[in-house]
Amino acid sequence: MSYTEEIYERVVAQNPSEPEFHQAVKEVLDSLKVAIDRNEEKYRSYAILERLVEPERIISFRVPWIDDKGNVQVNKGYRVQFNSAIGPYKGGLRFHPSVNQSILKFLGFEQIFKNSLTGLPIGGGKGGSNFDPKGKSDREVMAFCQSFMTELCKHIGADTDVPAGDIGVGGREIGYLYGQYKRIRNLSEGVLTGKGLTYGGSLIRTQATGYGVVYILNELMQAHDDSLNGKTVIVTGSGNVAIYAVEKATQLGAKVVAMCDSNGFIHDPDGIKLDIIKDIKEVRRARIKEYADQVEGATYTEGLGIWNIKCDVYLPCATQNELGLEGVKALISNGCKYIVEGANMPTTLEATEYAMENGVLFLPGKAANAGGVATSALEMSQNSQRFSWTAEEVDAKLHQIMKDIYAKIDDAAKRYDMKDNFVVGANISAFEKVADAMIAQGIV
Repeated sequence: MSYTEEIYERVVAQNPSEPEFHQAVKEVLDSLKVAIDRNEEKYRSYAILERLVEPERIISFRVPWIDDKGNVQVNKGYRVQFNSAIGPYKGGLRFHPSVNQSILKFLGFEQIFKNSLTGLPIGGGKGGSNFDPKGKSDREVMAFCQSFMTELCKHIGADTDVPAGDIGVGGREIGYLYGQYKRIRNLSEGVLTGKGLTYGGSLIRTQATGYGVVYILNELMQAHDDSLNGKTVIVTGSGNVAIYAVEKATQLGAKVVAMCDSNGFIHDPDGIKLDIIKDIKEVRRARIKEYADQVEGATYTEGLGIWNIKCDVYLPCATQNELGLEGVKALISNGCKYIVEGANMPTTLEATEYAMENGVLFLPGKAANAGGVATSALEMSQNSQRFSWTAEEVDAKLHQIMKDIYAKIDDAAKRYDMKDNFVVGANISAFEKVADAMIAQGIV
């Protein structure tokens, strides 16, 4: 049995009932096998893989708060501090009913590699709660955030762990969390990213992940003598990542024809009118089906099936495992040539493998959506400088980071004779940097 297989079996045995975490570990270890096998003795002697799959620290805590009716509510809170070999833990907070330890461990594990690829000094972490901000008043959200941060503040700091936003944690939530952190710790520091522009936030942060997805897609297409101009694109989701992926893809000449939310999807053959989407999702916080009521020629379909719409490029930007084998087969039969992950692990393992075996150029999320965390790290830099960069400066740095990521993962894939296998390229490139840092720092 190979070293990678041993470690995967160990993970499954020691972490029962954590399927998302198992999936993330298997995907990474399978793609690392070729690099591990070449240097097995060295990596075994330092127990690199054993340490890599085990979080340095997991914090789990109770979050009590009082709703508008005066009732006491109790949620679970978590922070998974996975790996700090190359810098302080960095990764989002997710507030969603689906949140559990398995999902946060998979996200934190992925974050190690994503953060490594950015070239910036940030380690991997993730956190959140099973609290659902949907349908809650501002006062209820504030009450929850203050209770959550009362515990979390003991475990984070500008040089220790710098959380950001994720699903369910936008500008409103970050503001409440930061206010409570500052109140308790009596520190004004860059401990959370995604802050408002009036108190240390960075321009382009909201747009960063979506823009980054399209920047790296553009690099991929140019490397294969192609361009976005005139291409038909589907973007799943309707949060920040999806909205700004649509914005940047449209700027570069593509036509985005479909988007979705958790209830269903819209199809506009003339191209999505983003101003209407922004009003529905960012202003009114309504459901995407309202788009079809406002735009002539657009249709709304309840449930799944957005992948049945014909496209050249598919950008899954919603949530984990949203694209399965059935969806990928439908995309390929309709001529889709590129799948670039805007969300974290939105494609199942079998769907990823099928896509790559059938000629689709596939960019994994740890590379493609790294623009968000990269810009979060740029916000940390600005906070440390007590200085704010212009939108043009931040965007230029983001664009260069995504170009560099593509170059790194392309080079790693070619070094191991696996040209265009960007899953392998991303994992190997990220792993090598983290492993070297772990070896240099001894058995810790």
